[in-house]
Amino acid sequence: MTEPSFRIAARDSASSARAGILQTGHGPVDTPCFLPVGTRGAVKGVEFDRLEEWECRAILANTYHLMARPGREVIRRAGGLHAFLGWARAILTDSGGFQVMSLSSRRRITEDGVEFRTPEDGTRHFLTPELAVELQSEFGVDIAMTLDVCPPFPAERREIEEACRLSVLWAERSRRSRSGRGLLFGIVQGGTHEDLRRGAAVRLIDLGFDGYAIGGVAVGESKEAIRAITEFTAALLPEAKPRYLMGIGTPADLLASVRYGVDLFDCVLPTRHGRMGHAYTRAGEVTIKHERFKEDLTPLDSGCACPVCRRHSRAYLRHLFVLGDFSAPMLLSIHNVFFYLEWMKRIREAIGRGDLGSLEAPPEGKID
Repeated sequence: MTEPSFRIAARDSASSARAGILQTGHGPVDTPCFLPVGTRGAVKGVEFDRLEEWECRAILANTYHLMARPGREVIRRAGGLHAFLGWARAILTDSGGFQVMSLSSRRRITEDGVEFRTPEDGTRHFLTPELAVELQSEFGVDIAMTLDVCPPFPAERREIEEACRLSVLWAERSRRSRSGRGLLFGIVQGGTHEDLRRGAAVRLIDLGFDGYAIGGVAVGESKEAIRAITEFTAALLPEAKPRYLMGIGTPADLLASVRYGVDLFDCVLPTRHGRMGHAYTRAGEVTIKHERFKEDLTPLDSGCACPVCRRHSRAYLRHLFVLGDFSAPMLLSIHNVFFYLEWMKRIREAIGRGDLGSLEAPPEGKID
């Protein structure tokens, strides 16, 4: 009998939060864990050396985008995705289900799969559930996702029902075609409809995946709706399997979702907002381009140990953005990713100490 890939090491007595260890082919991942997003194989503005130095154990990439560019042949010849990227730790790959929504004007869904036209040159790619699993196995990733349909918000109930039907059907086909050594996660869809979420979860659990993701959230719903459906869906999923919330969110969102029992997270906010001059701090959110930071010689966050806060002032960072220097978005992305990784470390430590209830998330919204 093989050892389970996921072990819960500590629990919070006042919520559903837990700290655990997810074993992967490229080392253990301490949970709850935030995975920096490297959709096309790079975490924008943040070198892998830094992520390794900061004890980041896993990143996210995207199967569809890597299939389109550089293509499976290049990755195969490199010796797999880890070798191609130069990243020796865990990789989770989304299958391309999010692109079913984000590239809705450039795709066609059939019972068999999804045909995409790439935004760059119009090249056509037909992605099936079987091909998605095959590619992720060929890439040698540690956590693979089934191909699903992510409906937008708002959407008619019948559209969400069809997305659930196809997602479960494709999960069954993905499960049958599974090969390789990595873990395979199923994705629960259902929009904000609890009955659809429950029905999808029951069918996916019956298929016996290594972990389960909550998909189709943060696609336009209110924060209250996102948190409500996250809490509801997380409670449906097996206690002994890792739970992954896709595409969420702010530091406060992460803490709330950990308390609902979620273990894994990814989100583009740290790097996307960094490129726009938006930084996360313990006191709130800073938009560094504002005039009022012109002479502010304090760091972004006086309690932050990242290389940006150790070296630079708010005034200097604003100066770089005003100049349009290419280092400006990179520096804020570095700070934000470090801040997220440290935030998750603080959450894990609080669960281990048994005092998660005393941990307060940074306030959401701009600092006055």
